[in-house]
Amino acid sequence: MSKRTFSILAVCGLLMAAVPVAAHHALAAQYDMDKPIEITGTLNKMEFINPHSMLHLDVKKADGAVTTWVFQTTNAGSLRSRGLARNALEQGATYTVKGFAARNGNPMGFLRVLVFPDKKEMTFWFGDPND
Repeated sequence: MSKRTFSILAVCGLLMAAVPVAAHHALAAQYDMDKPIEITGTLNKMEFINPHSMLHLDVKKADGAVTTWVFQTTNAGSLRSRGLARNALEQGATYTVKGFAARNGNPMGFLRVLVFPDKKEMTFWFGDPND
């Protein structure tokens, strides 16, 4: 293989490696930062995963139907560093999420503040919605 062919392949490889970085989106692209929401429901499950953990709340409507809302938050390591361990949340307990709804109208949102059953609040996001 010539030096020129190797150089071209190396550059192509570096460009392809950078594609996942460009794919990460701003929060404001997926969530409507001009429409804050506050949703209360019972904890279905909490997924401590990377790159974004997910909190699932079962929310009862006025007609008795239940909708599961999924709230994205920060990564598992950041949750632990803020004091939220895997056993800190009780499945079936009532929690309130303050955050932002998904732009597409699905029962999804971005978790900014979590209110525990004892009314203690934990803030997970302080940042710029366009980051």
